[in-house]
Amino acid sequence: MMKLDKEAWQKIGLFAGGVLFGTAGISLLGSKDAKKAYTQVTAAVLRGKECVMNKATVIKENADDILADAQDINEKRAEAEAAAVVEDAAEAEAEA
Repeated sequence: MMKLDKEAWQKIGLFAGGVLFGTAGISLLGSKDAKKAYTQVTAAVLRGKECVMNKATVIKENADDILADAQDINEKRAEAEAAAVVEDAAEAEAEA
């Protein structure tokens, strides 16, 4: 017959404790109170998601406005530069 030393008994005790704790944990996680808590947490997460999505929409709209304004500025600048080139060419022709 095999004798068990102190370390073997500790391992057996840890295993038995783990099984007991796991069984109690499963019962606790499956209880009505736990399900209510999961529901409340899920509802809070969904509210948070909605808030974040609303903020993201506002940021995207602002970014689109900024992009449109920047494109308008660049178009006006390009038109002004083109007009300046035409004026320079007209002046050069008049001087010649």
